[in-house]
Amino acid sequence: MNEARLMKVLVGPVVSEKGSRIADRNRQYIFRVLEDASKPEIRGAVELMFRVKVQGVQVANMRGKMKRFGQTYGKRPNWKKAYVTLEPGHDINFTDAE
Repeated sequence: MNEARLMKVLVGPVVSEKGSRIADRNRQYIFRVLEDASKPEIRGAVELMFRVKVQGVQVANMRGKMKRFGQTYGKRPNWKKAYVTLEPGHDINFTDAE
């Protein structure tokens, strides 16, 4: 896989209470990824950027919410998130990422 493409696959981490609970319990981290990203690309991107071993990747396509702006209705864009499970003994520290 192209290293330049892998650097663009991860849009950012999803920081939430649910994400913190999952990270503590299951060694899973949630990332917002490009809509056309595949599981092997996500695995390669996480291993490249954080220097960890990935055990598995699960993806979910999130539909954008309908929102109201005054009298008109609009829609937020659709997005994709990935649940990345790490091998035992590996951990991601977002403050020390290189």
